[in-house]
Amino acid sequence: MAQIDVIGKNGGRKIDVELPEVNKGVLHDVVTWQLANRRRGTASTKTRAEVARTGKKMYSQKGTGNARHGDRTVPTFVGGGVAFGPKPRSYGYTLPKKVRQLGLAMALASRQEEGKLLAVDGYDLTDAKTKSFIGWASSNGLDGQEKVLLVTDNEQVRLAARNVAWVSVLPVVGVNVYDILRHDRLVIDAAALEPMNEEGAEEEASA
Repeated sequence: MAQIDVIGKNGGRKIDVELPEVNKGVLHDVVTWQLANRRRGTASTKTRAEVARTGKKMYSQKGTGNARHGDRTVPTFVGGGVAFGPKPRSYGYTLPKKVRQLGLAMALASRQEEGKLLAVDGYDLTDAKTKSFIGWASSNGLDGQEKVLLVTDNEQVRLAARNVAWVSVLPVVGVNVYDILRHDRLVIDAAALEPMNEEGAEEEASA
């Protein structure tokens, strides 16, 4: 059972969260699945049936001393079709829901073990200006030396932080393993962690 300190206007308490032991293999599986789903899969090449070349036989079958060829659309010629080239496809595949949930919980556990998880209850910003957020961040040990993932449903806070170069902003529903792991520190709404006490980690959003 991990105890997470809660800061902010309504902070000053601890949240008890059941977090699993970190398994790099599970994290790798979830990140690989997530990135595969993000791939656009739009690469496309033309086959010999699709290139704009004449289908006329190049020269006589016999008597020229050259190799036997039919037309210029074959892959052996420049401008011909591509053999076994890529076509539009989906790279996505299915990963069990329990594995996705476990991966998200392990990503949170990883940041908690490193002391890089910050739970916030009440940001107490007076406005949605970048200057206000930077002031709040500085007072809580965030000085721009680390890449920060800010996960909050507070629209004012998201607007205030979105122009800060070292901060990436996501709503709670969008939190995912890949973004947690590629940032040095995680700042998240305390309310997003509290349901995990009974229900476990919430399912990771698909890319």
